[in-house]
Amino acid sequence: MSSGHKAMTLFVTVLLGLILVILGLCADWPLWAWPTAVALLLVIARGTHRVLTPKREAFPREFGPDPDLQFPEPHRQEQRIAHVALPSSVPDYDFSFSATVRWLVVDATHDAPYINPAGLAVEAVLQRARALTAHQSPNRSAFVQYQLDGVLGTMHPDSSGRVMAMAQDVSLGLPELDRERLVKLSNVRKDEDVWEHERNYERSKRAYLGDDVLKDPGTAVVWWLSRNEQEVEGAVDRIGLLARLSAAANNENVAPVFEHLVSPPVAPYAEANGGRHASTGWQWTPGSDTPASSNGAAPDSSSGSLDSLDSFLAWFGFAPDDPDLVLFAERLTNLARAHDKSNVVDELRRRFGPAQPATVDDEADAATPTPEEPPPAPAP
Repeated sequence: MSSGHKAMTLFVTVLLGLILVILGLCADWPLWAWPTAVALLLVIARGTHRVLTPKREAFPREFGPDPDLQFPEPHRQEQRIAHVALPSSVPDYDFSFSATVRWLVVDATHDAPYINPAGLAVEAVLQRARALTAHQSPNRSAFVQYQLDGVLGTMHPDSSGRVMAMAQDVSLGLPELDRERLVKLSNVRKDEDVWEHERNYERSKRAYLGDDVLKDPGTAVVWWLSRNEQEVEGAVDRIGLLARLSAAANNENVAPVFEHLVSPPVAPYAEANGGRHASTGWQWTPGSDTPASSNGAAPDSSSGSLDSLDSFLAWFGFAPDDPDLVLFAERLTNLARAHDKSNVVDELRRRFGPAQPATVDDEADAATPTPEEPPPAPAP
């Protein structure tokens, strides 16, 4: 009888005894009933003991032909591999693979050759891992690591069929330098994509303006009016400007039908002075012989030679800050001196400073009479 059977018998006996005591106290049994209850409790305890005690076998099991014995657990071996380079889909960017390889030797015939189970298991695991990583991008090492956990997490036989191998505690990564290079390449590709889109946008915009909007003056006017529907008069005022833009966009001259709407260009000198002299208010119109006032009247002689000089310089296209203006004034001074125009020489000196002294050749040229002047008659 085992200790378990004894404990169960004692438990049942105590429990029944407590029940009988409670019943006797509640029912107020007479004194002769208590010895009877004790005798009944002993009988019940003995019966329980017989029921719980197992029967002895006629023939022990350990002496039988097929004993019921447990098979020992198979002995598995493992080996840790670290920092093994596995190829990726990009050349020269290899993964760094680490894992714990576990294997189980398969039973073989008595004449089978001796094997190195650790080598066969490691080779089988690396082949399975290589088949997966060779098609994966190197910048997705974390994602590939979880895939390898699933692929290598099951025992599979190797190519020889002598061992069953698997891997656990898989770790996959990239060297830090390769990771930095991939980040730089990724940024460059993104910048190139943005630049390419911007260039295509600019090219499309140029084609839209050159081939559609500014194809001819009429199309340009319609385009401007479509964007400013309420400004019809503004569109009319801009026909000349749009005609010039259309002609420039197509490398052509302004069409004759729009020439009268195109304002003539303003000379740089007149434009720099606002088209008029600040002190007199005279306006020089390029192409005209004389300057005109703001009300269209010709200037009187009292305005002096200042407006005429400004108009003359503007007609030649000189700006006030042109570095060649002083040299041009010096040549004008020499020319005026040669023609004995002292008032012009004085005005040029006052405006541009004293001119350089005339050379001997200049004095000789000034003394030489011009072809239009007749030579002086000889003295009698």
